[in-house]
This record gives sequence, C-alpha cells and structure tokens, in this order.
Amino acid sequence: MKFGQVEDPSKIDFTLPKDHSRTKEMLSLNKKGLENISIGCAKWNKTDLKGFYPKGTKDELTYYATQFNSIELNATFYGMPTPDQVKTWKEKTPENFKFFPKITNTVSHFRRLIDVTDPVTHFASAVINFDEKLGMAFLQLHDNFKPKDYDRLEKFVKEWPKEVPLAIELRNTEWFTDEEILNTTCELFETHNITNIIVDTAGRRDMLHMRLTTPNAFIRYVGANAESDYERLDDWLKHLTKWKKEGLQNLYFFVHQNIEKASPLLSAYFIKKLNEEWKTDLHIPQMATESTGTLF
Repeated sequence: MKFGQVEDPSKIDFTLPKDHSRTKEMLSLNKKGLENISIGCAKWNKTDLKGFYPKGTKDELTYYATQFNSIELNATFYGMPTPDQVKTWKEKTPENFKFFPKITNTVSHFRRLIDVTDPVTHFASAVINFDEKLGMAFLQLHDNFKPKDYDRLEKFVKEWPKEVPLAIELRNTEWFTDEEILNTTCELFETHNITNIIVDTAGRRDMLHMRLTTPNAFIRYVGANAESDYERLDDWLKHLTKWKKEGLQNLYFFVHQNIEKASPLLSAYFIKKLNEEWKTDLHIPQMATESTGTLF
C-alpha cells in the first residue's frame, strides 16, 4: 500500500500518541473479555506476496487460509461481490477464518455516499453470505471527502444494514484537526456501533487518532520497509496489551507494506510476539520452503 509512503522513514516520529480520553470509557463497556483476534494481510495473490507460496500452489486463498486466520478483503473494493463469489471464498477457508471486505468504490469514491441505497444493499446482501466468517465490513472514504459532507456520512451510517458490522476509515485531515468535528463524528459512530479505523502509516500521523468508538480495535498498519517496522510492532503490542486490560473485545490488525511481499514477514513477527505476551496460540505463518521454519 503506497498510502502515506515517505522518501525517508528515518525522519518520521513513529511514537504512538496517547489515547483519546473516550477510548478507555469505550473499552470499559465490554464485560465479555477478549473474544476474537484477527491478524492478516490485505491480499492473497502471488503477484503481491512474492515468495510466500510454495511452488505448485494451485489455489492461493486456500493456502493463505492455512497460514492466517483472516484477510482484509480489498478485492471487493474494485468490483461488487456476488453471493456466489462470497460463498466460494467462504468454502475455501477453514472454520474460524474471518473476512473483512472493503465496501465497493462505487459507494465511497464514485458516488461519494450520494444515492447509494442500491449498491449498499447489493454489497450487504452479498457479504452476509460469509455467515459466521464475516468479521466486519469497512468503508474507506476518499482522501478528499471532507467534513463539509458530514450530512452524507450521517445518512449513510444511519441507513447502514445493522446485520453487517461496520468500520469506517476517514482519510481527509480535516476530520482529525478540528476537535469539534472529530467529537461529533465519533459520537455518531458510538451511537450506531460503528468502529473507527486507526491507520498507522509514515506520512499521515494524523490518522493515528487513538480514539475507539466501540470496544473493537481495527488497525491498518503500514510498514515502511525499514527496520523500524519491527520496533513499531513492538510498540503496538504494548499498547494493545494496555487496551486488553481495559476491556478490548476484538482485535482486527492488518499489515500492509509499500512492497507487499514483506507483509507476511511482519505479520508472522507480530503474531509470535503476541502469542508470547498474551499466552495465545495463533498459528505463526511458515516459510514457503520444504523446511518448517517460520517467516522470520
């Protein structure tokens, strides 16, 4: 993912900011404890994840799902999924695998939330066929979708089919630099149980708002193909451990890279460290070799 890419990552302060004051309150609402941990990449194709697949792999998703428990499904952004396609994807994956489909760009980028009842209905009617394997759909708005169009966002949120859990990623900096706008938007999300996506990428530190609007953390982590990527993951684990103690219900953590072939490397590192810290037993992705060594 090129979004937020910078020429020299060493000049970026990657320190995680303090939590927004509402985050601890939102976490405290969860009385069920930690229910789900989903960690994965954004793509499963060989072209992007070079070197990840064993020679002779015939079905990339089937193999991917033996190594990861979830996928940030960007394929649905570029084309409206059909119920049959969703069922095919679902049947290729094991029990407990989760899909996180991105809402089609017809809704977010071309129509910009105007007159989107039909495409939203089509999208929701398709992804609901993931059944128990549906993690959470997410809407990624265009960089130039600004608070002046808040009414569109409000209408979209209020009319969204409640059967499909939803997260939203706001990208324009004006959503974060005006405290009143941020509060109004997050209160809308809280009221309608919408998860506010956090993006950690080098060139857009404003999107690291650290405000949760549900007890779920949906984090899109973008590495910079630098050694600091691993240190940043260590910092995230410390922060997530804090959130877990405060009431985190679900963790959805997806790893991107400017050069995506390194995404499995970072994911494997993060899963190993999380298993050690949280005493979990998530599968650590393996190398695409005859050996059984891990990816790092």
